[in-house]
Order: sequence, then C-alpha cells, then structure tokens
Amino acid sequence: MKLLFDLFPVILFFVTFKYAEKSPELAADWMASLLGFVPDDIKLAPILLATVVVILATIAQIIWVRVRHGKVDKMLWVSLVLVVVFGGMTLAFQNEAFIKWKPTILYWVFAASMAFSAVVLKKNAIRAMLGEQLTLPEPVWARVNLSWIAFFVVMGVLNLVIAFNFSTDTWVNFKLFGGMGLMLVFVLGQGMLLSKYVEEDK
Repeated sequence: MKLLFDLFPVILFFVTFKYAEKSPELAADWMASLLGFVPDDIKLAPILLATVVVILATIAQIIWVRVRHGKVDKMLWVSLVLVVVFGGMTLAFQNEAFIKWKPTILYWVFAASMAFSAVVLKKNAIRAMLGEQLTLPEPVWARVNLSWIAFFVVMGVLNLVIAFNFSTDTWVNFKLFGGMGLMLVFVLGQGMLLSKYVEEDK
C-alpha cells in the first residue's frame, strides 16, 4: 500500500499522459482551462498536461503526509522542489526536456546525499534505515551502501538515455514500469546476497 502511495504522482502522470496522448486537442483544451494558454505545438499538450497533474499530485501527497503524520520526509520535500522547478520550466518554456531531467536529478540527489553522509559525516544511510532489522559486519554495510549509490547513479544515466534517445511515450513507460521493475530486481538481489547474514544471525 505504501508503495502505491509513494508512486501516486508517477501513476497519475502516466495515466494522464496516456489518456491525453489519444486526443492532443482535448489535452490542449484542458491546458487552456487550467492555465489559460494553448501550447504552441499541439503535440506537446499531453506531456504538458501530465506535468501539471504530477505537480498537483505531489503537492497533494505532501499535504496528506503532513496532515496524517505531522512530519514530511526530507526526500519528499526534495522531490516536491524538483518537480515544481523542472515541471514549472517545462510549462514556462513548453519544452519536455526539463521534466525528463527531473528523475535523473532526483536519483543523483539520492546518490550524492548517501555518499556525502558516508564520506563526510561517517554515517551509513542504509544501516541507519535497516540497522534494527539486520546485523551485518561493517564492511558489508559499506558495500551495501556503495551498491545503492551506484544503483542511483546508473538509474540517473539510464533515464537520460531513454529520455533523449527514444520517444516520449517510451520514456513515460520506462518512468513507471522500468524504474519500478529495476528497483524491485535490485532489492531482491540485495535480499538474496544478505540472506546468509540473516541466517547466521539467527
């Protein structure tokens, strides 16, 4: 359930784009109603409308978390700032390149924050999250943390490759299913590698 909630803005972005892609003219009409302008290029209407929706959905997500739990995770704030900035530039310049950069910047922010924490603050972000559930040797914690940093770096690069070498439709599919699928595979791989330590601990 939490996974669906975390993916709520991305799912709405996907659904809006797919629906609007079937009728760019209708998407342009909605843009006119929402923002008071029609895109110069009607073909951009679906991605622009989806961008409006993902901005509103992310804001709604933040409000819900704030009301429900009283505290919003820092990474949710980072995601909000990025989607508003890059989404806003997408709308202002009517250029889909900006929103396509957003996932990469988010992945790289994750990687950079984890690396900074490990190198400068001498804190392992993964151990901070899982330390109560797992007991691992220090070198293993370090490798796990490094593997997550590498994963986020690679995901950022892969997003750019898909975004600027394939159609927008392909990128939208990858943004939801590709990103989620690769994350799942990576997590399962991590679980298999760490399972022996769980058994030893038992």
